Amino acid sequence: MGRNLYILAASLLLFALVSCGVAYTNIAQQPGSPGDASLWRTMGLALFVLSLVVALAGILSSLFEQAERRAEEARRAKRKQ
Repeated sequence: MGRNLYILAASLLLFALVSCGVAYTNIAQQPGSPGDASLWRTMGLALFVLSLVVALAGILSSLFEQAERRAEEARRAKRKQ
């Protein structure tokens, strides 16, 4: 599960970088373009924050999985003794 969250966080970060890149190029200032530059910056910032939250969830998921695995190994070792 942690790997999937890391992949999702990386994808969101990529989209955030693309959104910020569009905001600082002339694409956002062209007539008929989708939205203005401030909208692209806001969307990039929101995607970046969401990416950080998902990455944190991935880290916590991995930590809890590791703790559960080690606790199970400790229980097995205790049963053998």
